[in-house]
Amino acid sequence: MRVTVFSAKPYDEEFLKAANEGRHELIFTEAGLHAQTARLAAGSKAICAFVNDDLGASTLSVLKEVGVEIVALRCAGFNRLDLSAAERLGITAARVPSYSPYAIAEHTLALVLTLNRKIHRAYNRVREGNFALTGLLGFDLHGKTVGVVGTGGIGRNVMRAFAGFGCEILAYDPFPSEEAESLGARYVGKDELLEKSEIITLHCPLTPETRHFIDEKAIAAMKHCRMLVNTSRGGVIDTHAVIEGLKSGRIGALALDVYEEEEDLFFRDLSSTVIRDDVFARLLTFPNVLITGHQGFFTQEALFNIAHTTIENITAYEEDGQALHPIGKR
Repeated sequence: MRVTVFSAKPYDEEFLKAANEGRHELIFTEAGLHAQTARLAAGSKAICAFVNDDLGASTLSVLKEVGVEIVALRCAGFNRLDLSAAERLGITAARVPSYSPYAIAEHTLALVLTLNRKIHRAYNRVREGNFALTGLLGFDLHGKTVGVVGTGGIGRNVMRAFAGFGCEILAYDPFPSEEAESLGARYVGKDELLEKSEIITLHCPLTPETRHFIDEKAIAAMKHCRMLVNTSRGGVIDTHAVIEGLKSGRIGALALDVYEEEEDLFFRDLSSTVIRDDVFARLLTFPNVLITGHQGFFTQEALFNIAHTTIENITAYEEDGQALHPIGKR
């Protein structure tokens, strides 16, 4: 089967070719997927898209017109997919439901430790011959209360790590996990988690229910928040409200690997251009904000699993018309 791979980077090509083993004809393009670029898939029965590609009704209509039968997402999130439109058009949609519960959990801890101990600032100081410690004061993680929102595989691995530091763990999830409780987590309501947690880390999918989970009202409920961390989806927090929370001091520090409007920024080199997103530019002015460019998933193991599951989805569809991991209605 011919497959057009959108938003393709060199590492995508490397891992997908290795997983493919010559089974499918892979056509790689750096272009992001949207209604204006969808015709690049002409001649392909399958396309492979990434997390920020536009899979709205307009894009799907063009894909259907040029003969695409299956959309294979090489990611877990599908909030940019209009599933109703896909079903109406008869386009199968598939995803990678799990690729590494460790990669994003470990990146979360890396962000927390870096931001707390000011390692990024210390690194730059030492390179300039500045060995002063003023402004680099952190706090012990031991004994702190950590609120984990979303207790799936990633959230539970984050819990394990914080438990190892001797933290008290509060959890919030509509579907409690016995494994999370066995790790010492105590499930509480949203308000209690916000009020009592000193570190709040988000690991929930982006759904209508979780969009702007952290908003002005949520920030007002925070009493002891030393750090807010988001490695899930950008839309889980209201960025404007978080900026006000940083300014007021209700949020002591902020670590992000995702951003609500990241599709115009992340996964590309903009170092020689002007960042036109004023909200993102404002975030960069805070000394207590640390941002990485959606790299939490970016480990060798995760890319290997993503590529293999993506190829398996396409192969299964070619063989019997059903993807291994189809996306159903929410």
